[in-house]
Amino acid sequence: MGKGLFIVVSAPSGTGKSSICRGLLKTHPEIKFSVSHTSRAPRPGEIDGKDYFFISRKEFQQKIQRGEFIEWVKNYGHFYGSSRSAVEQVLKAGQDLLFDVEPRGAKKIKESLRGGVYVFVLPPSGEELLKRLRKRGCESEAVIQKRFKQAEREIKEISWYDYIIVNQDLQKAIQQLKAIYIAEKCRRKRLNQEIKKISNKFL
Repeated sequence: MGKGLFIVVSAPSGTGKSSICRGLLKTHPEIKFSVSHTSRAPRPGEIDGKDYFFISRKEFQQKIQRGEFIEWVKNYGHFYGSSRSAVEQVLKAGQDLLFDVEPRGAKKIKESLRGGVYVFVLPPSGEELLKRLRKRGCESEAVIQKRFKQAEREIKEISWYDYIIVNQDLQKAIQQLKAIYIAEKCRRKRLNQEIKKISNKFL
């Protein structure tokens, strides 16, 4: 069995990457979602083991010391990270995997794992991003401005990504991510075994 394909989607906060990822997973249930660990408390509606694995700050730091994360970052006072063993298990089983991580985490994955497809989601404008951040209504204006400043820095990282999606319309953005996934599954290098089997029938 061949190694699974993994797609890493990242974006500034408030751009809508999680909604786009959910749209892909809804129509492609064969893709596994990489559930990150975090030291922050669950937000309303979030489910442990589905949205994140919620663990204590102490436990997270112990996992860092043991090298259990393929990537981890500290963001706004909280830790976030992806389990190395869980990721490797899924890919070795030949299953496809989707990461929903922020840009620093995406870069660490790129440094740790060969292959993969990297997708960056952009807001249609800075004004729209501010509007979306304020619409969430769960953070102070000071935090919103801090996230906006971070978004400016993160957008400068797009040069090493493979694909860019501008999230002007959510449904269109979901369709674009689906198209990226389907196209990548059709790459010749990912189909070498099947090509060989078919070719042998003509010999």
